Amino acid sequence: MAALSQTHQCEWRERAEGLERENLTLKERVGSIESQLALLQRTVFGKKSEKLPRVEDELRKAAGPPPRPREATLKERRLKREARATLPKRVIHHRVPDEARRCPSCGGTELKPLGPGKRTELIEYVPAHVERQVHLQETLACPCGAGIVTAPAPKAIEQGQYGPGFLAHVVTAKCCDSIPLYRQAKALARVGMPVARTTLCDVFHEVGRATAPLAERLLALVAEARLVHADETPQRVLDEGKTRRAYVWTFRTDDLIAYVHSASRSGVTPLDVLGKSQGYLLVDGYTGYNRVTLPEGRVRVGCWAHVRRKFFEALATAPESKSALDFILALYRVEHAAQDSETLGTPEHLHARRTTSARVLEQLATWVDEQLPLHPPKSPLGMALRYTKGQWNALTRFMEDPSLPLDNNAAERALRAMALGRKNYLFVGNDEAGRNLAGLSSLVATCEVNGVNPEAYLSDVLMRLGSHPVSRLDELLPHRWQPSSASAPDSS
Repeated sequence: MAALSQTHQCEWRERAEGLERENLTLKERVGSIESQLALLQRTVFGKKSEKLPRVEDELRKAAGPPPRPREATLKERRLKREARATLPKRVIHHRVPDEARRCPSCGGTELKPLGPGKRTELIEYVPAHVERQVHLQETLACPCGAGIVTAPAPKAIEQGQYGPGFLAHVVTAKCCDSIPLYRQAKALARVGMPVARTTLCDVFHEVGRATAPLAERLLALVAEARLVHADETPQRVLDEGKTRRAYVWTFRTDDLIAYVHSASRSGVTPLDVLGKSQGYLLVDGYTGYNRVTLPEGRVRVGCWAHVRRKFFEALATAPESKSALDFILALYRVEHAAQDSETLGTPEHLHARRTTSARVLEQLATWVDEQLPLHPPKSPLGMALRYTKGQWNALTRFMEDPSLPLDNNAAERALRAMALGRKNYLFVGNDEAGRNLAGLSSLVATCEVNGVNPEAYLSDVLMRLGSHPVSRLDELLPHRWQPSSASAPDSS
């Protein structure tokens, strides 16, 4: 009987342990579902105040809005005046009507001009127009009858009928303004130029193929940089009547932005772009970058913005996440203090990190260790804690060098243009179309980050590509480009 009772006790104990494990699993699943539901409700129905606030807004709220310096206001006004002064000017004369050319006092009609007249300036929008250019190439013949000289023909891609300005406009509208080609076709029809969407698609990809060497050279220069930001986002590709998932990657430096289209999210793309280059790679915790950050590769730097986002998402089901958000905000406070004092990247900035930021990191590490055993691994807060713990070495890498930023927001900002385009044109036709879009978007985005007008850049570069020496290709990259001194064609 004693042995039988002992057997029953063991069975009951095993059953109780099994029920306890099952209960814990169900709690994790319920917690995860509750978090997903709260996140979905906040995303779809939530007010703006319920969404993740920007760090700048949080710091401004805590410190109060700083007074706007008078110098900054005057500078802003001066820049606006200078920009307006560069606009093309057209003088329009308004003549006094015949019925009003009489003195209102004596009724006399011998009125004479009084100075240059009253002056009024307006900023007017002149709608775009498309013109049909006829290029006449002068042909000269020698009296000997053996020699003939002809003026150079206008350069066009593949002897096409569209000029570089038209091609540059189509590319800029899609890559810079995220306007799909079918909407561009409607806009062109309004200004008297009916053109099929398929035609626009053909010329867009012709430009992509012609400028591919520039996009490839841009990627090579990114790999040479000491610090590279990287991120990726999905992209739909048409495939036999349906769409499949592909990815667009961005690799950027301070003055270069490069996009790469890839059929998958594997780590092959970062390896192809960065290879075994040296330096820092600022990314999130995705394992696809591991091939580039091997011991002999780049040093991985973590992103505190990703950590902050995870703790914010856990806030709905775990109010204690607010402590982590406060710690992270304290780290950003050090960075903004350095920015306000104009000491970013200096030894003073590094000293502030190794004193103030180091204390914050120590307190955050202690809090993470205390909270880890209290939350199920698959709960929102549990996942945020484990992500922080697993990425700790990369997240604290900024303590080594004051030039390393706290987050990867630069890469995320670069991907917003691609995300907006994806929302408008939904998908690309095939992988080659995706590569062309990525290459042209690289050139356009690099133009923007360097203050270059992408339409003017492409118009000029498309005329020069065919005759420009390959050994001097870098001169045509957006951040090194200088407009050509070639005169406009004779329109007489």
